[in-house]
Amino acid sequence: MADTVLFEFLHTEMVAELWAHDPDPGPGVSAGSRGEEAGSTTGQKMSLSVLEGMGFRVGQALGERLPRETLAFREELDVLKFLCKDLWVAVFQKQMDSLRTNHQGTYVLQDNSFPLLLPMASGLQYLEEAPKFLAFTCGLLRGALCTLGIESVVTASVAALPVCKFQVVIPKS
Repeated sequence: MADTVLFEFLHTEMVAELWAHDPDPGPGVSAGSRGEEAGSTTGQKMSLSVLEGMGFRVGQALGERLPRETLAFREELDVLKFLCKDLWVAVFQKQMDSLRTNHQGTYVLQDNSFPLLLPMASGLQYLEEAPKFLAFTCGLLRGALCTLGIESVVTASVAALPVCKFQVVIPKS
């Protein structure tokens, strides 16, 4: 219980810190000369990239701590089932609600009450803020998959809070 709260606070603070505006741009730089409009979009993409990178490293570390017999999966679907059950429970204390696939390397993992979105699930006004709370988890999934020997691209989408879908695309080699 306490672990969950600590993780949620840490995650919220990471997002807040990366999205905070630089209060002290440095000597000789005024707010108008920084290019707020162009820099804002670039800064947001950079923040998403940093969060995703942190999640990737955490996912790798979690994958490295798995028992060796767990790492002997035969198929991609078995690996994704493992992520939906065991890994999700280790991180969020609940299983993923559904896993769907087209059997061509695309998997959709759905969580109907994603813990990192629950605090903002009270209104639609927070829907546009949701992606920045998903970047870390996308990296987490990608890092765990990488440790298990699967290169992938992970994206997330939110149509209604707190429901979240993670799309995992595994390119065929």
